[in-house]
Amino acid sequence: MALRCRELGLRPTLITKSRLEEANTRYAQGGIAAAVGPDDSPALHLRDTVRAGAGLVDVAAAKALTYEAPARIADLVRYGVPFDTIEGQIALGREAAHSRARILHAGGDATGLSIEETLKGRVLDAGIEVRERTALRALRPAGREGVVALISTERGKNVEETEPGPVVLATGGAGSLYRQSSNPSVATGEGVAIAFRAGAVLTDMEFMQFHPTVFWREGAPRYLITEAVRGEGAVLRNEAGERFLVGQHRDSELAPRDIVSRAVDREIHRSGHPCVYLDATGIPRDRFFARFPSVCRFLSSYGLDPSRDWIPVTPVAHYMMGGVTTDLEGRTNLRALYACGEVASTGVHGANRLASNSLLEGLVFGERVARQLVHPAPGAIPAPGRMVRFAWPPGAGRGDAAKAFDRVRDLLWDEVGIVRTGSGLRGALEELAEIGEKVEPSRSAEAPGPVANALLTASLIARAALTRTESRGAHFRSDFPRRRPGWRLHIGIVRKEPASRGP
Repeated sequence: MALRCRELGLRPTLITKSRLEEANTRYAQGGIAAAVGPDDSPALHLRDTVRAGAGLVDVAAAKALTYEAPARIADLVRYGVPFDTIEGQIALGREAAHSRARILHAGGDATGLSIEETLKGRVLDAGIEVRERTALRALRPAGREGVVALISTERGKNVEETEPGPVVLATGGAGSLYRQSSNPSVATGEGVAIAFRAGAVLTDMEFMQFHPTVFWREGAPRYLITEAVRGEGAVLRNEAGERFLVGQHRDSELAPRDIVSRAVDREIHRSGHPCVYLDATGIPRDRFFARFPSVCRFLSSYGLDPSRDWIPVTPVAHYMMGGVTTDLEGRTNLRALYACGEVASTGVHGANRLASNSLLEGLVFGERVARQLVHPAPGAIPAPGRMVRFAWPPGAGRGDAAKAFDRVRDLLWDEVGIVRTGSGLRGALEELAEIGEKVEPSRSAEAPGPVANALLTASLIARAALTRTESRGAHFRSDFPRRRPGWRLHIGIVRKEPASRGP
């Protein structure tokens, strides 16, 4: 998005709390979806996206995503992303819930890394100002002049205010708030909390997608085994060697992610075994090692050869489908505040993201934001079907931040995870509020720190999940296990000022 702003004549500044390259994009293995194959079309891609979203996809947003995808892929080719080819033609893989092979990949299973490194080089070559290890602390609306961002360096305690103007949130998701996650540690949902504190409307916060096949071994990192492995023919087996997904869905292992994740979770609980197994031994060895070199290198470090060994896997938190509510140009309900990528909620994913639409979302809507910044026009964000006003009380500012963050991760995984209950969600909300009162700043003028924002984001996820009394897509309530027509709507959350505590 910043690169396109520069090409269109603007002079953006990139602010990132870690290194420029440290984001979920870097770790996206599978690829990026686009209808560029001879047997494919944007209409088919749109159909698959809507079908995967469990009745909540905003069709206009999904149409923008899928119909603009080929042009955004052409941009990446122009920038120099080295997509894999076969005899001069871009190679296309297939992933779950796609009716066609339409997943472009680079470096076999290093697509995100290839895109990130290429775009980083272009950004630096374009002379775009980059401020690394600089955290966004707060946002303050500044009337017609735009938004003031409060930022601070990694070690500095002094908060600096930017000049009023447009601010674009591209801060990513919140998967790292869960104890078991495929995300890097920077993905703690701070952008969502900061926008909420400033008065932005959020939607779809209950929809956290869980990836069903992440490497499991006690003490090992939770390394994602890309869905493209199943697209190449790998199957899931339990400890006894049975394909437990057969008969549960017509597409078996290539069913939508929510269905596969819950099936794996059920099998783990039924068997008492800590994982299930991904069997890729039916894929020719040369093909597997050429297509998934990163996966093979990782597995070999644990003595596993996927051509002969089953891969132990388990589901973990992966992708946040909700976030800051935007229209199709990235506008929020706050003047001059924009959002794109995983931090934004356009409605394009509905209740369950279609595989490999995430990198594409950032490209398509990043382009739209860039054009909006060059030629600003008024707009209005879509109104949610149900609005929740959520108060977050002031605190004492004296809590143990590290201990608090650890407890947040446990609470989300245990009570706001793959399977949820009303009682568990209520208990989680109560405990999160208690912890929040300890780590939230005691003075309203003080900018909250990362743990306070993590607590707030976790509470927003739990509050939305408690509100939706049905099961839909990635949100599953065992006390309301069926989809209910009356809940075919988006839940919005907006800040409510807490009641005064009195003297």
